[in-house]
Amino acid sequence: MQGRPPPNFQLSNCQGRKRALLIGINYFNSPNELKGCINDVHNLKNFLITLFNFKEDDMVVLTDDQTNPKFVPTKQNMLNAMQWLVHDARPNDSGHGGRVEDQNGDEDDGWDETIYPVDHKMYPGNTGQIVDDMMHDIMVRPLPPGCRLTAIFDSCHSGTALDLPYVYSTQGVLKEQNLFKDAGSGLLNAGLAYATGNVGGALSSFMSIGKKVLGGRKVDERIKRFKSSAADVVMFSGCKDEQTSADAFEAGRSTGAMSHAFTTVLRQNPRQSYIQLLNSVRQILRDKYSQRPQLSSSHPIDVNLLFIL
Repeated sequence: MQGRPPPNFQLSNCQGRKRALLIGINYFNSPNELKGCINDVHNLKNFLITLFNFKEDDMVVLTDDQTNPKFVPTKQNMLNAMQWLVHDARPNDSGHGGRVEDQNGDEDDGWDETIYPVDHKMYPGNTGQIVDDMMHDIMVRPLPPGCRLTAIFDSCHSGTALDLPYVYSTQGVLKEQNLFKDAGSGLLNAGLAYATGNVGGALSSFMSIGKKVLGGRKVDERIKRFKSSAADVVMFSGCKDEQTSADAFEAGRSTGAMSHAFTTVLRQNPRQSYIQLLNSVRQILRDKYSQRPQLSSSHPIDVNLLFIL
């Protein structure tokens, strides 16, 4: 069951106005200090200008080494910048992460994905984190049909950081909720229980499997109904929701492993389809890192189309 896609979604040709929001936080002088996030921002800025004709005047850059308080990646500055990114969007316009317990039932695994502003510890009880539901409401929901948002998250637990409902495998096939991931062991247990005369245990196992399947379908349908968008939103994330993204050392400098791989493969070959790009990035990371980058979208896409920005 794939749910009902948005009826009026519209692909963007990315020939309109271009804006970019680049955020890199090294979390200086903290126990979890990173090394490569600010380098990633400078690398991506140059990458967008030289390969995809972005203009520096149309970029907002937030890093925690800046002296101007407007451009330090505090929670409020990040939210303001996200709103700037999508303000007055028109058709054809083109750090650390974590998890908190899901409060509205839209996560199959029970956890919302988050990003950490530089000042997240100033707030009690995790309120300093920016939750995926909030990012979706700010950056996805307001976009009109035909407007493109391309998001790249090189942070931990970032697989579904924008809550986009259509996630693609490396074969270009839509990943549905893995409704039967526990069914193999469940059916085996039920069979063993029945074989040993424990009819009650067998029935209990079958009922447990049924509840998981029905529950998973309800979540899957609800996500597609409320998180789909007629806008053209595509996200590449550095890892699955349950994984971490590596802070790496490549070509003599600190960098995010996924950010480095993403820009490297596109500099080598700018003309790749979405599915080729996903597999190219995964290929670079496969030998050295356990993280598995993800591709997701706001509506069903033809992953064999040429990647554009």
